[in-house]
Amino acid sequence: MQPIPDYALSVVEQLRAMTEAGTLQPDAAQLQVARKLDRILTELKARKPASKSSALGWMFAQRRKPQTPIMGLYVHGSVGRGKTMLMDLFFKLAPIEKKRRAHFHEFMADVHGRIHAHRQKLKAGETKQADPVPPVAAALRDEAQLLCFDEFTVTDIADAMILARLFTELFARGCILVATSNVEPDNLYRDGLNRSLFLPFVGLLQQYVEVASLDSPTDYRLEKLESLPVYVAPLSQEASAQMDRAWTHITGGKPEVPATIEMKGRVVEISRASGRHARFTFDELCARPLGASDYLAIAERFDVVFVENIPHLGPEKRNETKRFIILIDALYDARVRLFASAVAMPEELLTAKKGTEGFEFDRTVSRLFEMRSTNYLADHEEVRAKT
Repeated sequence: MQPIPDYALSVVEQLRAMTEAGTLQPDAAQLQVARKLDRILTELKARKPASKSSALGWMFAQRRKPQTPIMGLYVHGSVGRGKTMLMDLFFKLAPIEKKRRAHFHEFMADVHGRIHAHRQKLKAGETKQADPVPPVAAALRDEAQLLCFDEFTVTDIADAMILARLFTELFARGCILVATSNVEPDNLYRDGLNRSLFLPFVGLLQQYVEVASLDSPTDYRLEKLESLPVYVAPLSQEASAQMDRAWTHITGGKPEVPATIEMKGRVVEISRASGRHARFTFDELCARPLGASDYLAIAERFDVVFVENIPHLGPEKRNETKRFIILIDALYDARVRLFASAVAMPEELLTAKKGTEGFEFDRTVSRLFEMRSTNYLADHEEVRAKT
């Protein structure tokens, strides 16, 4: 993303500056969402506390009645329409110190980790609070009043069951939620197990966030035509040979050794690793009972990941499909360089577009294309240079 001029103090102004500079195409749908994000910025600026250096300002601030919560924003639309870009612009401008930007899977992994830690304290007699949700929500609110989630999605039953209670507590404490998603709220966790227990969360969203659709006609991700041959299909002896040559080139021919990542008392085994490079089969990553926290740990540990022998994903592989979606999200967000071999091109992997996975896999397809682009690889080099 190009630098934004200092005078651009709103998302709308930033979009216009980028358009005038020729780095962004004019897009009326993006502009409409930008105005909604600017509404939140305006309300945040209006609620900045009075300066303590002003005696009268401090006195009146103390007498001020509790304010109604700021309405957040939930933006949904197809992949590649600019949702993440708008979120980036908004988050940088948000005039608040306590703010958090995270992928939803990362946030929920953190939540479950805090709940586990609270239960351990309860077991050890260090707390008498039996319900872990209120103290966890309080701690999250102390750290961030503004929560920004990119690619909001719910595929895990453990997440689905806790969201209503967690966000009831967060919203009651004045948290503001801004999120992007491929699906509208009514389609979250569609066809999920015990979905009726999840529906109260949808009601909460409708109460505390404005829902907006980003219907730009252009998929800007797929306009990036320059790509490197790092996705090999279909599977064949030649495909395997290409992966071997890429592995030798990336690792510099250094020997492989098994590696492990410790995860809260258990261990994720990596059979083939060389420095900050790891090589997996699809089954090793997606046929085993791994979750978002495991994939996030892999993305943090390795700069380059090989995933081989990706099969067609039919209804009989629903769990594997869910894990593959979460895996690609984790690798993409961490700007990990991906080499993959598959039975077919990304858009042909899912054999039946049904339920939540059908919606979510559109994002996976787009990301698999983008992870081959020169722009993505440039981002990868920039991120790794800072680590």
